[in-house]
Amino acid sequence: MTAVVGEGSFTYQVDPTWEQLPAGWSHPDVASIAVDDQDRVFVFNRGEHPVIIYDRNGTFLDAWGEGEFSNAHGIAIAPDGTAYCGDKEAHAVKRFTPDGRLLEVLGTPGVPSDTGVVDDFLTIKQGGPPFNGPTDIDFGPTGDVYVSDGYWNARVHCFASNGRLRFSWGQPGTGKGEFNIPHALAVAADGRVLVADRENDRIQIFSPEGVYLDEWTDLTRPDDLTIGPDGHVYVVELGRYVGRWPSTPPDTPDSPPSRLSVFDLEGNLLARWGTRAACAPASFFAPHGIAVDSRGDIYVGEANWSGGGKDGDVPPDCHTLQKFVRR
Repeated sequence: MTAVVGEGSFTYQVDPTWEQLPAGWSHPDVASIAVDDQDRVFVFNRGEHPVIIYDRNGTFLDAWGEGEFSNAHGIAIAPDGTAYCGDKEAHAVKRFTPDGRLLEVLGTPGVPSDTGVVDDFLTIKQGGPPFNGPTDIDFGPTGDVYVSDGYWNARVHCFASNGRLRFSWGQPGTGKGEFNIPHALAVAADGRVLVADRENDRIQIFSPEGVYLDEWTDLTRPDDLTIGPDGHVYVVELGRYVGRWPSTPPDTPDSPPSRLSVFDLEGNLLARWGTRAACAPASFFAPHGIAVDSRGDIYVGEANWSGGGKDGDVPPDCHTLQKFVRR
């Protein structure tokens, strides 16, 4: 174990030996992480084995998904134990059994919806139907499936449990209910939908029907969020020096680093950590996925290759998966 991070009752130690990755395997981009009701950890990555499963002690259990994905992005485990996997570049969300058997596909793989986009999110003209770059998935208390559709769209879609689209909301922009890359979402027990509006530096909160309620702004490029069993909101944030867009504000010595923040459901900050020493234990380069297990331990995945590793911004041996053990 390494030094303690966090504060108050939210203190943790990194377990640097947790993951027992099979010999010869790698995951230069860990896009998303999910934990099921048995505390099995599903690591959705852009390597040769897209879904790698461990027990909570880091013992390798299984892997599947070879040949199924163009660009792994978001994974979520439904109440029935099935795994919903969002494929950003295939414009689809696929549902699998826990052992990798395909059950259902939302969207038409390879066919993006019409949003008028020419290049990146800055050129989106209007919100469109599912999907054009889906990013994340979560589940409402009544069984609805929510999907953020965020790279070349600017919407959130709500599906019934049978896969029927119920409604959508959102448009490109900076106003209330508008998005500049809705990159992730999480649904609270009362049905409120929290959306990481990444390039607007905020989390927006909506009713289950998509009505704007509030927003939190003490954030820098929130990349993923999850609501833990304790009801608190765990968020990973990107520094300005990672995965930059033409519109990203310049990185300065005063800009926050990539980091992990813990909030209560009213938006009060409870703990936060991360330094510019990106490859040091408990710090981050490109944190992209976060999950919390039943004991309060945190798992963070990083998309280091896509975030800048391919350009030499971070060494290839920098961590892409960390476990924080709650004290």
